[in-house]
Amino acid sequence: MSKNTGKNTGRASVSFVEQNRRADRRRNILIQIAVGAVLIGLVVAIGISVVAKKSANDASSAPQPTAVSENGSIRVGPADARVVVEAVEDFQCPACKQFEAQSGTTLSEIANSTESVAVDYRPIATLDRMSSTEYSSRAANAAYCVAATDSAVFEQWHTTMFAQQPPEGGSGLTDQQLVEIAKSAGASSNDVADCITGGRYRETVSANTNSMLDEGISGTPTVKVNGSAVSDLSPSGLQAAVTAAQQ
Repeated sequence: MSKNTGKNTGRASVSFVEQNRRADRRRNILIQIAVGAVLIGLVVAIGISVVAKKSANDASSAPQPTAVSENGSIRVGPADARVVVEAVEDFQCPACKQFEAQSGTTLSEIANSTESVAVDYRPIATLDRMSSTEYSSRAANAAYCVAATDSAVFEQWHTTMFAQQPPEGGSGLTDQQLVEIAKSAGASSNDVADCITGGRYRETVSANTNSMLDEGISGTPTVKVNGSAVSDLSPSGLQAAVTAAQQ
């Protein structure tokens, strides 16, 4: 009986050791799995962070000149104006040229006659198809290039641009011609010229054009006073809309 008891004890000891070894292997496997999961989590987190940073950079990649508001408008007048006249224009648009010839001086007078009224010019490019060189986008880019100098220069440039508007269906003005118009208005720095020829704000133009279309703008010129559309774009009509908004 004593011999049999010794054999059983030996077998039990071997089984106990084997169980410990197996338990150790299981623990090691679980530790490895846990470490792997942590590493995978870190890799995923880093990947998400990189993608998020890239998306943020892409979203803010379109540069904005300092004279332009967050919504893409070029303001002439006080930043805290109580009444804002918004003029959405395309430099290839014949009706916009007519509006500038008829009421451009009135807009300038409105923006400079009182501290409570401002004019927001919003150049967009919906008529690139009407030239062989995407003139609408190039001209709107030039608007932002000039606006980065000062508002007084922008107004003179704005008037000259519409006075020299090229006919639809042609090649439009060249970049060098746009540079010369900027120079004639007083924006004669090399930076302005490089901005025009390099298309510095083309992405800005595209983003602002899409924004305007999303807002329901269906044609140019579109004029609003404090968000309300103005149907009478004559000098008297604009003055009446501004006067009503001031009351």
